[in-house]
Amino acid sequence: MENIWSDSLWKQFGASIDMLINVVESCPENYFIDNKRFFYLACHSAVFLDYYLTLPPEDFSPELPFTSRQPGDCPIGSVGDLIPDRIFSSSELANYIRVSKEKSKKLIDGLKEGNGLEQRFTEGDKEADMDYSLPEILIYNLRHTQHHVGQLHILMRQDMDRHMDWAFREGEIF
Repeated sequence: MENIWSDSLWKQFGASIDMLINVVESCPENYFIDNKRFFYLACHSAVFLDYYLTLPPEDFSPELPFTSRQPGDCPIGSVGDLIPDRIFSSSELANYIRVSKEKSKKLIDGLKEGNGLEQRFTEGDKEADMDYSLPEILIYNLRHTQHHVGQLHILMRQDMDRHMDWAFREGEIF
């Protein structure tokens, strides 16, 4: 992959991750823990950010413990079926996201050297299983992360009238 593409991908993907870190760290701890919708959205965002960076996905081993549950067995306010094993602090979650940020940087830097383009993110062979090229799963991951960052921002805006800053590029939050 040409450097302009991998550099651009990193600047935007890194910005999306920076915004996730920012919203988690800007959240008052009592709101983070007491507002289950916010907590579960933040956890969901963090775990799937990491998961979509794992090649092959069966090697996924999250930094913070999560359990897969059946849809009817999930707590109120949860998102998806991966449920945290305990209540994490916002700093624990932000640190986990930072680990994933480094993981994404390494993966994207590998593209600069022309490595890994043949890799695929393949979950299985069922109809709903994901089977994406490496560039496509990275873009999908960026979109997924930014989608949930927007949801987290709106919760803080509605509940506390807090405005979160925008990141134009990785490392540039204003």
